[in-house]
Amino acid sequence: MNKLPAIPAQRLPELLRRMPKAELHIHIEGSLEPELIFALAKRNGVAIPYASVEELRRAYAFTNLQSFLDIYYAGASVLITEQDFFDMAWAYLEKARADNVVRAEIFFDPQTHTARGVAMETVIAGLHRACVKAATDLGVSASLILCFLRHLSEEEAFETLEQALPWRDRFIGVGLDSSEVGHPPEKFARVFARCRELGLHLVAHAGEEGPPAYVWTALDLLKVERVDHGVQSSKDPQLMRRLAQDRIPLTVCPLSNLKLCVFPRLQDHNLRELLDAGLMATVNSDDPAYFGGYVNDNFLQTFEATGLSAQQAWTLANNSFEASFIGAGEKRKYRDRLDEVFAEFAE
Repeated sequence: MNKLPAIPAQRLPELLRRMPKAELHIHIEGSLEPELIFALAKRNGVAIPYASVEELRRAYAFTNLQSFLDIYYAGASVLITEQDFFDMAWAYLEKARADNVVRAEIFFDPQTHTARGVAMETVIAGLHRACVKAATDLGVSASLILCFLRHLSEEEAFETLEQALPWRDRFIGVGLDSSEVGHPPEKFARVFARCRELGLHLVAHAGEEGPPAYVWTALDLLKVERVDHGVQSSKDPQLMRRLAQDRIPLTVCPLSNLKLCVFPRLQDHNLRELLDAGLMATVNSDDPAYFGGYVNDNFLQTFEATGLSAQQAWTLANNSFEASFIGAGEKRKYRDRLDEVFAEFAE
Protein backbone atom coordinates (compact mmCIF):
# COMPACT_ATOMS: atom_id res chain seq x y z
CA MET A 1 0.00 0.00 0.00
CA ASN A 2 2.02 2.97 -1.28
CA LYS A 3 -0.43 5.70 -0.35
CA LEU A 4 -2.42 5.02 2.79
CA PRO A 5 -6.00 6.18 3.16
CA ALA A 6 -6.49 8.98 5.67
CA ILE A 7 -6.99 7.53 9.15
CA PRO A 8 -8.40 9.70 11.97
CA ALA A 9 -5.88 10.23 14.76
CA GLN A 10 -8.33 9.06 17.40
CA ARG A 11 -8.53 5.67 15.68
CA LEU A 12 -4.77 5.11 15.67
CA PRO A 13 -4.58 3.20 19.00
CA GLU A 14 -7.21 0.70 17.87
CA LEU A 15 -5.48 0.39 14.50
CA LEU A 16 -2.22 -0.45 16.25
CA ARG A 17 -3.98 -3.17 18.22
CA ARG A 18 -5.82 -4.62 15.23
CA MET A 19 -3.18 -4.60 12.51
CA PRO A 20 -1.48 -7.96 11.85
CA LYS A 21 2.19 -8.03 12.74
CA ALA A 22 5.18 -10.32 13.13
CA GLU A 23 7.21 -10.44 16.33
CA LEU A 24 10.87 -11.14 15.63
CA HIS A 25 12.53 -10.37 18.96
CA ILE A 26 10.94 -12.27 21.82
CA HIS A 27 12.90 -14.27 24.40
CA ILE A 28 10.54 -16.99 25.51
CA GLU A 29 12.12 -17.17 28.96
CA GLY A 30 11.47 -13.43 29.19
CA SER A 31 7.74 -14.02 28.77
CA LEU A 32 7.61 -16.01 32.02
CA GLU A 33 5.15 -14.04 34.14
CA PRO A 34 5.52 -14.03 37.96
CA GLU A 35 2.26 -15.93 38.37
CA LEU A 36 3.54 -18.77 36.17
CA ILE A 37 6.94 -18.69 37.90
CA PHE A 38 5.21 -19.32 41.24
CA ALA A 39 2.94 -22.01 39.76
CA LEU A 40 5.87 -23.89 38.22
CA ALA A 41 7.96 -23.49 41.37
CA LYS A 42 5.16 -25.11 43.36
CA ARG A 43 4.65 -27.86 40.78
CA ASN A 44 8.35 -28.72 40.71
CA GLY A 45 9.23 -28.08 44.36
CA VAL A 46 11.67 -25.31 43.49
CA ALA A 47 12.45 -22.66 46.11
CA ILE A 48 12.58 -19.07 44.83
CA PRO A 49 13.86 -16.11 46.87
CA TYR A 50 10.61 -14.11 46.78
CA ALA A 51 7.62 -14.45 49.09
CA SER A 52 4.93 -13.40 46.62
CA VAL A 53 4.11 -12.38 43.06
CA GLU A 54 4.02 -8.75 44.22
CA GLU A 55 7.49 -8.95 45.81
CA LEU A 56 8.90 -10.47 42.64
CA ARG A 57 7.34 -7.73 40.49
CA ARG A 58 8.85 -5.08 42.76
CA ALA A 59 12.28 -6.55 42.01
CA TYR A 60 11.87 -5.57 38.35
CA ALA A 61 13.64 -2.23 38.86
CA PHE A 62 16.58 -2.62 36.52
CA THR A 63 19.45 -0.19 36.02
CA ASN A 64 21.11 -2.00 33.12
CA LEU A 65 21.13 -5.25 31.19
CA GLN A 66 23.06 -7.21 33.81
CA SER A 67 20.70 -6.30 36.66
CA PHE A 68 17.87 -7.69 34.55
CA LEU A 69 19.75 -10.85 33.61
CA ASP A 70 20.36 -11.70 37.27
CA ILE A 71 16.59 -11.95 37.89
CA TYR A 72 15.92 -13.46 34.46
CA TYR A 73 18.13 -16.48 35.16
CA ALA A 74 16.64 -16.93 38.63
CA GLY A 75 13.14 -17.03 37.13
CA ALA A 76 14.16 -19.61 34.55
CA SER A 77 15.23 -22.02 37.33
CA VAL A 78 11.61 -23.19 37.72
CA LEU A 79 11.58 -24.69 34.20
CA ILE A 80 12.32 -28.40 34.48
CA THR A 81 9.93 -30.62 32.48
CA GLU A 82 8.81 -30.62 28.86
CA GLN A 83 5.38 -29.53 30.07
CA ASP A 84 6.92 -26.48 31.79
CA PHE A 85 8.46 -25.33 28.50
CA PHE A 86 5.21 -25.97 26.67
CA ASP A 87 3.20 -24.03 29.26
CA MET A 88 5.56 -21.05 29.09
CA ALA A 89 5.49 -20.90 25.28
CA TRP A 90 1.74 -21.45 25.09
CA ALA A 91 1.09 -18.59 27.53
CA TYR A 92 3.13 -16.29 25.28
CA LEU A 93 1.48 -17.50 22.07
CA GLU A 94 -2.00 -16.87 23.47
CA LYS A 95 -0.96 -13.30 24.30
CA ALA A 96 0.59 -12.94 20.84
CA ARG A 97 -2.68 -14.00 19.23
CA ALA A 98 -4.57 -11.44 21.32
CA ASP A 99 -2.16 -8.77 19.99
CA ASN A 100 -2.79 -9.88 16.38
CA VAL A 101 0.69 -11.34 16.02
CA VAL A 102 0.37 -13.70 13.06
CA ARG A 103 4.04 -14.73 12.93
CA ALA A 104 6.44 -15.17 15.88
CA GLU A 105 10.12 -16.07 15.63
CA ILE A 106 10.95 -17.05 19.19
CA PHE A 107 14.37 -16.97 20.86
CA PHE A 108 15.23 -19.61 23.43
CA ASP A 109 18.37 -19.99 25.58
CA PRO A 110 19.16 -23.72 25.97
CA GLN A 111 22.37 -23.10 27.93
CA THR A 112 20.31 -21.51 30.71
CA HIS A 113 18.64 -24.89 31.14
CA THR A 114 21.25 -27.49 30.18
CA ALA A 115 23.60 -25.92 32.76
CA ARG A 116 21.00 -26.93 35.37
CA GLY A 117 20.82 -30.50 34.11
CA VAL A 118 17.74 -30.10 31.90
CA ALA A 119 18.11 -32.11 28.69
CA MET A 120 18.22 -30.28 25.35
CA GLU A 121 15.43 -32.56 24.10
CA THR A 122 13.19 -31.48 26.98
CA VAL A 123 13.63 -27.80 26.14
CA ILE A 124 13.13 -28.09 22.40
CA ALA A 125 10.30 -30.63 22.55
CA GLY A 126 8.17 -28.51 24.88
CA LEU A 127 8.68 -25.29 22.94
CA HIS A 128 8.18 -26.95 19.55
CA ARG A 129 4.96 -28.62 20.66
CA ALA A 130 3.55 -25.21 21.59
CA CYS A 131 4.53 -23.80 18.17
CA VAL A 132 2.79 -26.66 16.37
CA LYS A 133 -0.36 -26.28 18.46
CA ALA A 134 -0.39 -22.50 17.88
CA ALA A 135 -0.61 -23.00 14.13
CA THR A 136 -3.67 -25.23 14.38
CA ASP A 137 -5.46 -23.76 17.42
CA LEU A 138 -4.55 -20.05 17.27
CA GLY A 139 -3.70 -19.40 13.64
CA VAL A 140 -0.26 -18.14 14.71
CA SER A 141 2.78 -19.24 12.71
CA ALA A 142 5.71 -19.72 15.10
CA SER A 143 9.30 -20.95 14.78
CA LEU A 144 12.25 -21.24 17.17
CA ILE A 145 15.67 -19.57 17.07
CA LEU A 146 18.35 -21.06 19.33
CA CYS A 147 20.47 -18.39 21.05
CA PHE A 148 24.01 -18.74 22.38
CA LEU A 149 24.84 -16.93 25.63
CA ARG A 150 27.63 -14.53 24.77
CA HIS A 151 29.05 -14.33 28.31
CA LEU A 152 30.00 -18.01 27.91
CA SER A 153 32.75 -19.28 25.60
CA GLU A 154 32.56 -20.11 21.91
CA GLU A 155 33.56 -23.67 22.79
CA GLU A 156 30.44 -23.94 24.94
CA ALA A 157 28.40 -22.55 22.05
CA PHE A 158 29.79 -25.29 19.79
CA GLU A 159 28.86 -27.90 22.41
CA THR A 160 25.33 -26.49 22.58
CA LEU A 161 25.00 -26.58 18.81
CA GLU A 162 26.07 -30.22 18.70
CA GLN A 163 23.60 -31.11 21.45
CA ALA A 164 20.80 -29.43 19.48
CA LEU A 165 21.55 -30.86 16.02
CA PRO A 166 19.48 -34.04 16.50
CA TRP A 167 16.50 -31.65 16.58
CA ARG A 168 17.72 -29.46 13.73
CA ASP A 169 14.29 -29.64 12.07
CA ARG A 170 12.69 -27.91 15.07
CA PHE A 171 14.57 -24.59 14.95
CA ILE A 172 15.20 -22.31 11.99
CA GLY A 173 18.18 -20.27 13.10
CA VAL A 174 20.65 -19.19 15.78
CA GLY A 175 21.14 -15.95 17.64
CA LEU A 176 23.45 -14.35 20.17
CA ASP A 177 22.19 -12.78 23.40
CA SER A 178 22.95 -12.12 27.10
CA SER A 179 25.56 -9.62 28.39
CA GLU A 180 26.67 -7.53 25.40
CA VAL A 181 29.39 -5.19 26.67
CA GLY A 182 32.76 -6.93 26.73
CA HIS A 183 31.54 -9.81 24.55
CA PRO A 184 31.83 -8.60 20.94
CA PRO A 185 30.29 -10.59 18.10
CA GLU A 186 33.65 -11.71 16.72
CA LYS A 187 34.03 -13.93 19.79
CA PHE A 188 31.56 -16.28 18.04
CA ALA A 189 32.75 -16.03 14.43
CA ARG A 190 33.63 -19.71 14.03
CA VAL A 191 30.41 -21.11 15.46
CA PHE A 192 28.34 -18.74 13.32
CA ALA A 193 30.32 -19.86 10.26
CA ARG A 194 29.43 -23.45 11.13
CA CYS A 195 25.75 -22.55 11.53
CA ARG A 196 25.83 -20.83 8.14
CA GLU A 197 27.19 -24.06 6.61
CA LEU A 198 24.25 -25.89 8.18
CA GLY A 199 21.80 -23.58 6.44
CA LEU A 200 20.55 -21.92 9.62
CA HIS A 201 19.34 -18.33 9.66
CA LEU A 202 21.69 -15.99 11.56
CA VAL A 203 20.78 -13.11 13.88
CA ALA A 204 22.60 -11.44 16.77
CA HIS A 205 22.05 -8.84 19.46
CA ALA A 206 24.27 -5.86 18.72
CA GLY A 207 24.15 -2.15 19.42
CA GLU A 208 21.82 -2.23 22.42
CA GLU A 209 24.32 -1.26 25.10
CA GLY A 210 27.32 -2.11 22.93
CA PRO A 211 28.78 0.37 20.41
CA PRO A 212 28.09 0.66 16.67
CA ALA A 213 31.29 -1.33 16.12
CA TYR A 214 29.45 -4.40 17.39
CA VAL A 215 26.85 -3.95 14.64
CA TRP A 216 29.58 -3.74 12.01
CA THR A 217 31.21 -6.98 13.21
CA ALA A 218 27.86 -8.76 13.51
CA LEU A 219 27.29 -7.93 9.84
CA ASP A 220 30.78 -8.47 8.46
CA LEU A 221 32.14 -11.32 10.61
CA LEU A 222 29.03 -13.18 11.76
CA LYS A 223 27.19 -12.32 8.52
CA VAL A 224 23.86 -11.96 10.29
CA GLU A 225 20.64 -11.42 8.36
CA ARG A 226 19.03 -9.32 11.11
CA VAL A 227 20.40 -7.15 13.92
CA ASP A 228 18.57 -7.47 17.22
CA HIS A 229 18.19 -4.01 18.81
CA GLY A 230 20.78 -2.02 16.83
CA VAL A 231 19.63 1.33 18.26
CA GLN A 232 23.20 2.54 18.85
CA SER A 233 23.66 2.49 15.06
CA SER A 234 22.36 6.07 14.93
CA LYS A 235 25.71 7.20 16.39
CA ASP A 236 27.49 6.13 13.17
CA PRO A 237 26.22 7.82 9.96
CA GLN A 238 28.15 5.43 7.73
CA LEU A 239 26.58 2.44 9.48
CA MET A 240 23.12 3.98 9.11
CA ARG A 241 23.69 4.28 5.36
CA ARG A 242 24.87 0.67 5.21
CA LEU A 243 21.83 -0.63 7.09
CA ALA A 244 19.44 1.34 4.88
CA GLN A 245 21.16 0.43 1.61
CA ASP A 246 21.39 -3.30 2.40
CA ARG A 247 17.90 -3.45 3.94
CA ILE A 248 19.23 -5.05 7.13
CA PRO A 249 16.34 -5.38 9.60
CA LEU A 250 16.61 -4.04 13.13
CA THR A 251 14.39 -5.71 15.73
CA VAL A 252 13.82 -2.73 18.01
CA CYS A 253 12.32 -3.15 21.50
CA PRO A 254 11.28 0.28 22.84
CA LEU A 255 9.97 -0.64 26.30
CA SER A 256 13.01 -2.83 26.89
CA ASN A 257 15.27 0.08 25.93
CA LEU A 258 13.40 2.28 28.39
CA LYS A 259 13.43 -0.26 31.23
CA LEU A 260 17.18 -0.92 30.83
CA CYS A 261 17.97 2.81 30.67
CA VAL A 262 19.22 2.77 27.06
CA PHE A 263 17.04 5.88 26.64
CA PRO A 264 16.08 8.06 29.64
CA ARG A 265 12.50 8.56 28.41
CA LEU A 266 10.38 6.89 25.78
CA GLN A 267 10.03 10.31 24.13
CA ASP A 268 13.79 10.17 23.54
CA HIS A 269 13.71 6.88 21.65
CA ASN A 270 15.27 7.02 18.18
CA LEU A 271 12.72 4.83 16.36
CA ARG A 272 11.54 7.80 14.29
CA GLU A 273 15.15 8.62 13.35
CA LEU A 274 15.71 5.03 12.21
CA LEU A 275 12.56 5.09 10.07
CA ASP A 276 13.31 8.52 8.62
CA ALA A 277 16.75 7.24 7.57
CA GLY A 278 15.10 4.44 5.62
CA LEU A 279 16.08 1.59 7.93
CA MET A 280 13.96 -1.56 8.12
CA ALA A 281 13.07 -1.14 11.79
CA THR A 282 10.48 -3.32 13.52
CA VAL A 283 8.78 -3.16 16.93
CA ASN A 284 9.03 -6.08 19.37
CA SER A 285 8.67 -6.86 23.07
CA ASP A 286 12.01 -8.55 23.95
CA ASP A 287 11.26 -9.80 27.50
CA PRO A 288 7.68 -8.66 28.01
CA ALA A 289 7.09 -10.13 31.47
CA TYR A 290 9.97 -8.02 32.78
CA PHE A 291 9.85 -4.88 30.63
CA GLY A 292 6.28 -3.72 30.98
CA GLY A 293 4.42 -5.04 28.00
CA TYR A 294 3.86 -7.29 25.01
CA VAL A 295 4.09 -6.12 21.42
CA ASN A 296 0.90 -4.04 21.34
CA ASP A 297 2.00 -2.27 24.54
CA ASN A 298 5.24 -1.39 22.76
CA PHE A 299 3.36 0.03 19.78
CA LEU A 300 0.80 1.96 21.84
CA GLN A 301 3.20 3.51 24.35
CA THR A 302 5.87 4.34 21.76
CA PHE A 303 3.41 5.96 19.35
CA GLU A 304 1.87 8.00 22.16
CA ALA A 305 5.29 9.14 23.39
CA THR A 306 6.84 9.94 20.00
CA GLY A 307 3.87 10.98 17.85
CA LEU A 308 4.48 8.43 15.12
CA SER A 309 1.79 8.26 12.43
CA ALA A 310 -0.46 5.68 10.79
CA GLN A 311 1.92 5.63 7.80
CA GLN A 312 4.76 4.69 10.13
CA ALA A 313 2.57 2.03 11.75
CA TRP A 314 2.01 0.45 8.34
CA THR A 315 5.74 0.65 7.59
CA LEU A 316 6.68 -1.03 10.86
CA ALA A 317 4.17 -3.84 10.40
CA ASN A 318 5.15 -4.33 6.77
CA ASN A 319 8.82 -4.33 7.78
CA SER A 320 8.10 -7.10 10.28
CA PHE A 321 6.82 -9.35 7.52
CA GLU A 322 9.62 -8.42 5.12
CA ALA A 323 12.21 -9.15 7.82
CA SER A 324 10.72 -12.50 8.84
CA PHE A 325 12.09 -15.88 7.77
CA ILE A 326 8.98 -17.02 5.90
CA GLY A 327 8.30 -17.57 2.22
CA ALA A 328 7.33 -14.88 -0.26
CA GLY A 329 3.79 -16.23 -0.52
CA GLU A 330 3.21 -15.99 3.21
CA LYS A 331 4.62 -12.47 3.26
CA ARG A 332 2.20 -11.40 0.53
CA LYS A 333 -0.70 -12.98 2.42
CA TYR A 334 0.13 -11.05 5.57
CA ARG A 335 0.69 -7.78 3.69
CA ASP A 336 -2.72 -8.18 2.07
CA ARG A 337 -4.29 -8.64 5.50
CA LEU A 338 -2.43 -5.56 6.70
CA ASP A 339 -3.82 -3.49 3.82
CA GLU A 340 -7.33 -4.79 4.49
CA VAL A 341 -7.19 -3.67 8.12
CA PHE A 342 -5.91 -0.22 7.17
CA ALA A 343 -8.70 0.13 4.59
CA GLU A 344 -11.24 -0.60 7.32
CA PHE A 345 -9.93 2.32 9.37
CA ALA A 346 -9.98 4.85 6.54
CA GLU A 347 -12.17 7.93 6.85
